[in-house]
Amino acid sequence: MKRTKWVERKFEFNLPVGVFPCVVERLRGTPARMDELFRALPSQILTVRVDGAWSIQEQVGHLLDLDELHEGRLEDYDQHLDVLRPADMSNRKTFEAGHNSAPIDELLKGFRDARARFIRRLEELDEDAVARTALHQRLQKQMRVIDMALFVAEHDDHHLASINELSRLLAAR
Repeated sequence: MKRTKWVERKFEFNLPVGVFPCVVERLRGTPARMDELFRALPSQILTVRVDGAWSIQEQVGHLLDLDELHEGRLEDYDQHLDVLRPADMSNRKTFEAGHNSAPIDELLKGFRDARARFIRRLEELDEDAVARTALHQRLQKQMRVIDMALFVAEHDDHHLASINELSRLLAAR
């Protein structure tokens, strides 16, 4: 099955605020899911690019790179800004980071640590803060903190699916 490109995804943000703890648990679980996935992958496939797309290792690095954006957006909500800071859709940070040169254990630990900081920030929020809204520019939708957290979880899953697809493709070679 051909997976929908991230930038073509449409989102409806309608979860009740009371589901926020479940979304936080999903986000908390991404590093563990990633660790589990990487245990089964042969090291020789981690830095292989196929058709110019990011390698498995670069996918991990990309998620690490973006946790800075997620924390920044929490600051935007804290400051009651009307518009969330935009993502760099060119992904310059990921392209310039040289993630294929870093040890995979270092990337996984970096992601685990960054995600733990993000989770701590989310867990400090009260119900009013979780319901706070700001405009997501690319989507042109109002996004509550709970919606932003769900958006991050969906993005995590998008890249975990990419890693799985790439690992199956490379294993078949």
